[in-house]
Amino acid sequence: MLKNILMVLGGAISFGVLTSFVKLAYRQGYNAAEISFVQALIGAVVLWLVFFFSKKENATRKEIPYLLFTGVFIGISTYFYYLSVKYISASVAIVLLMQFTWISILLEWAVFKKKPSRSEFAITVLILIGTLLASGLTPSQDISLPIEGIGYVLLASMVYAAYIVSNSRIGKDVNWQNKSAWTMTGSAISILLVNAQTLVFDHHLGLELLEWGVFLAVFGTILPPVLFAIGIPKIGATTSSLLMTVELPMAVISAHFILDESLSTTQVVGIAIMLTSIVMMNLIKSKKRDLLPT
Repeated sequence: MLKNILMVLGGAISFGVLTSFVKLAYRQGYNAAEISFVQALIGAVVLWLVFFFSKKENATRKEIPYLLFTGVFIGISTYFYYLSVKYISASVAIVLLMQFTWISILLEWAVFKKKPSRSEFAITVLILIGTLLASGLTPSQDISLPIEGIGYVLLASMVYAAYIVSNSRIGKDVNWQNKSAWTMTGSAISILLVNAQTLVFDHHLGLELLEWGVFLAVFGTILPPVLFAIGIPKIGATTSSLLMTVELPMAVISAHFILDESLSTTQVVGIAIMLTSIVMMNLIKSKKRDLLPT
């Protein structure tokens, strides 16, 4: 049990520290299009190798387009998120990205008529209060954030919410090796199509970009899915969901130590409120799943 818990924690920590290293890559002159595309491309290649050696069955022709479409969501979300940290701090970016937790609930309500409960509404309000404090945007603090950064990260959050909803409903019977490979392929294709001109005419292709791509792919698109795929089935969705909330404090802590970003007491309180709210929301979701007929 401890081994599987550490695997899920390791995946969440990998996601958490990623943003700080993206900011470091920016300092070397790379842009969001290059970083996100190389990361997705390398991730797709490695995941296809994993699938090939696993000797699992491939998805059907009917399933493949849906899996690719799911990958479009994660690809565009990653690109927008990386673009946002060009304008705002890594710690604020992750706080705003975490809004996908309640946006996904509203999305399921709008698309699938799955109405959220009163407790979920209340927790959403708590998350918003925590977000306000954690981002530093309070009346007592004279802090202004670039509208571009806020816009991009909120778009990333909404698209990521769409990814979560679609991923939970598409390819349920497809093995994780094949599902991950097709999804990451869709991610790479979507980033390429959106940024074709930038990647072709304004690129910095070279060994250093490849090194960044390998690093970000390992900790962003290869290691976490593998660790989650092994650990989550063994410890259950509820415990996993709670452990995965460590991504938020890890992102803030790594930004503080790696990028020397400031962190006030008010922001720490806001992060604590958000974490508590997200844990409560995951517990409610888990209880709802347990009540469903089998």
